[in-house]
Amino acid sequence: MKPSAADRLFSRPAAVASCVGFVLIGMLQALYGPAIPGLRHEFGLSPSGAGLGLSLHFTGGVAGVLVFNAIHSRISNRALLAWSYGLMAAGGAGFALAPGWPLALAAAFLGGLGFGGIDYGLNQLFAAGFGDRSTAMLNVLNAHFGIGAVLGPAVVAWLGPDDYPYAFGACAVLAAALVFAGSSGVRTRVSDAPPVKTGGEGLGLSRVLVGFLVLYILNVAVEAGVGGWEPTHLETIGYTATVAASATSVYWLMMTAGRFLVVPITLRYSPERILAVCAAGMTVCLLLTLVKGVAPVAYAGVGLFIAPVFPTGLPWLNKALPQAGRAGAWVIAASMIGGVAAPPLLGVGIEASGIHAVPWLLTVLSGASLLATAWLIRLTRRSAS
Repeated sequence: MKPSAADRLFSRPAAVASCVGFVLIGMLQALYGPAIPGLRHEFGLSPSGAGLGLSLHFTGGVAGVLVFNAIHSRISNRALLAWSYGLMAAGGAGFALAPGWPLALAAAFLGGLGFGGIDYGLNQLFAAGFGDRSTAMLNVLNAHFGIGAVLGPAVVAWLGPDDYPYAFGACAVLAAALVFAGSSGVRTRVSDAPPVKTGGEGLGLSRVLVGFLVLYILNVAVEAGVGGWEPTHLETIGYTATVAASATSVYWLMMTAGRFLVVPITLRYSPERILAVCAAGMTVCLLLTLVKGVAPVAYAGVGLFIAPVFPTGLPWLNKALPQAGRAGAWVIAASMIGGVAAPPLLGVGIEASGIHAVPWLLTVLSGASLLATAWLIRLTRRSAS
């Protein structure tokens, strides 16, 4: 059912500002990698030392999701978004202006807190704020994250790695503007009431929630694993470095396009049916990456199929666990942990089996995601009956 104007959480300008906010968090996250050469030159860092900036950003992101989830029942939606944008503004400005690496890392963590607040807050509010259109709107929202993730490296490439402070400074200015523009059209009411616990539901709730946690960890592990290891795998099987890098860019672009393309489909089919097709599709595409002649196209197909999973799963979670409060916060935090842990863990498997094992390792993860999706469909249908 389409919400009335009185019940709508977002005005149209606020919804547009929220999409801009997701462009911002996508861009901010994507700046750290391309800025590494500039960071090494500025602070005299090793490659691993320079990589700590992104690690602290993600650590702050997980903390931000959990902290804002904990206090959301005591503050308004507007306050949650305003504080989150404010933290990103402070973090971006601090990282751009930091005179030393320890202060830059502290700023990365601070910006990450705001990043986590926006990632949690807008996903949670969009999942509840648009009625039957929530799944479609979540895909539109998260597609703008992909736009930012493409823009970030492009900006650093245009400026040059040594001028990375200007890129972080621009993010800080945009975040400061969104402190007001991004929250003013959002209803100030405190969101969902505390969880209603009734007898006999604890076991069912825990099983469904664990299922969603597993699903999100596996999907983000595949997402990050492809993004991290696709270029190395393609080069190993004979493609040039240019082709491998271009194919990886296409993979990320397909993730963005897929979220726009699925919007009309979400208006006709249930989230669980869409996720089942996505899990099967990305598993088949990963198997096709074993065939050298079609591997780059197959990786693009993985991006297309995995694109709707994160935003489409949240409305399904809210429908499956309406009495579980903000369970979405836990799956968002779990997805961030999966994104951080997956590339190095896959690296261990690759060291043991060789780079040619990349498609097999990713297929195992994707196949497990398909099984988790089927298990969740069975669990949620049983609890609804």
